[in-house]
Amino acid sequence: MSSKAPQHRAVWFEIPTADLTRAMTFYSTILETDFHVETVNGTHMAIFAHEQEGVSGCLLHADHSRPSADGTVVYLNAGDDLNLPLNRVAPAGGAVLVGKTQIGADMGYYAVFRDTEGNTVGLFSLH
Repeated sequence: MSSKAPQHRAVWFEIPTADLTRAMTFYSTILETDFHVETVNGTHMAIFAHEQEGVSGCLLHADHSRPSADGTVVYLNAGDDLNLPLNRVAPAGGAVLVGKTQIGADMGYYAVFRDTEGNTVGLFSLH
């Protein structure tokens, strides 16, 4: 067992999709981000743009992965102001479930939404 602690506990995430193109449109609209599209062993992925050494993830279209409102909630970085992406959720076809909420003094804010695929996803920002 290594004595060195991992830099990040989360190293990758996958958000299941029923329609990869629709999900890419939704997430690129609310987060103003780009994707790198790949197909690996028949699994179609749209990988979120990220720093070379940064933690990232993808939108995933695969037989073994289905969207769910009841699964693990992934919190995405909302940038400098959580209100900006949160205000784009409904116009892009999603639904805000929990509005911008302060976590605690100097701990930042979170919000939760349902995406176009039916997944429950969170946003996090310091402001």
